[in-house]
Amino acid sequence: MRRTTLLKKYVHDPEILVIPGVPDPLCAKIAARVGFKAVFLSGYACSAAMLGAPDVGLLTLSEMVDCAWRIADATDLPVFADGDTGHGNVINVARTVKQFEKAGVAAIFFEDQVSPKRCGHMEGKQVVPPEEMVAKIKAAVDARSDPDLMIMARTDALAVSGLDEALARMHRYIEAGADMSFIEAPRSVDEMRRAVSEVSVPSMANMVPGGKSPILPAKELERIGFACVAYPTALTCAMARTADTLLRHLHAAGSTAGLEDCMMQFDEFNELVGLPALRAAEARYFASE
Repeated sequence: MRRTTLLKKYVHDPEILVIPGVPDPLCAKIAARVGFKAVFLSGYACSAAMLGAPDVGLLTLSEMVDCAWRIADATDLPVFADGDTGHGNVINVARTVKQFEKAGVAAIFFEDQVSPKRCGHMEGKQVVPPEEMVAKIKAAVDARSDPDLMIMARTDALAVSGLDEALARMHRYIEAGADMSFIEAPRSVDEMRRAVSEVSVPSMANMVPGGKSPILPAKELERIGFACVAYPTALTCAMARTADTLLRHLHAAGSTAGLEDCMMQFDEFNELVGLPALRAAEARYFASE
């Protein structure tokens, strides 16, 4: 089954789909090993990993596509990609879809922020006129080759003009062909319920620790009606904390002794990245007949 078809099935299954944000192929491999069904190419995670910078629209399309390709190539998991604002106008959106589709992603979302965008839980966001976003969604739908490649519309209008405006926009985006809805940063459980119940397509929740939305367990989000939930920054923030802890200890003590629980042992890490399989492949080529 194609990864696009598989992700579409997961989204429409009764059980909520939990999608961790991953910054690189290594984290995608770990997500696959522990049993996740899909991964999320988070713009913030990618920007932090590649630039050491926040999610404020600094990454180019080619950089994001390269990151997506590397993650999609590393595992068989479907990849849900962050298309930001589409990297330009409707023609750029069409190219963005084509490039991500060639990279092997299974879904992509676009947002209605003014470029350069901001992370959805930052202050000071602005949105484009809804007509502009409607045109982008139409262009994205027309550009895809695989009809199972899901196009999700994201609106950040809630923070700018309130939930009613966000819902009004989302209805227009769905009419334009969006397969999924992502109303960013609802501020309460009641707003979450409205964001789900008042749209006609599957909805995604976005859990950002320290962000504007309540942090709820996946099963509670499922009961509210969300089809999937993304954790775009959790892994990146955990990696940053672990790195900070280890490096401070190393700088002060001159040793990593005592921090063994923070690190994989060498053999386990080699297994994770596939060294035994590579060595076995090498051996087959040199085996005597």
